[in-house]
Amino acid sequence: MNTLTRAQLTEAIYVTVGLSRNESADLLESMLERIADALTVGKSVKISGFGTFSVRQKGRRIGRNPKTGVEVPIMPRRVLVFRPSQMLRDAVNAPAGTRPQAAEGGQKMAER
Repeated sequence: MNTLTRAQLTEAIYVTVGLSRNESADLLESMLERIADALTVGKSVKISGFGTFSVRQKGRRIGRNPKTGVEVPIMPRRVLVFRPSQMLRDAVNAPAGTRPQAAEGGQKMAER
């Protein structure tokens, strides 16, 4: 399985937008930082055509240690949730080598 890295995203910005590599890296870091900051304070982040990131509060509950079967309390916590857009779902589920059309404006999902 291949993983998309920050370096690859920076290179894609460099090639597509035409900024310098340093400016591309700064732009990516700034964008990721803004997303993280918004999520940290409980806001949702919606990226059109991609999906929505949000934070959900999970309450206290009782879990079980799978090895021993002993009940263990699980403390309340916040979890990051990602809900993909329909456009992203269609692109992921499309046959290999095809790209589905967007519903509006005939835009295509970018391959990266």
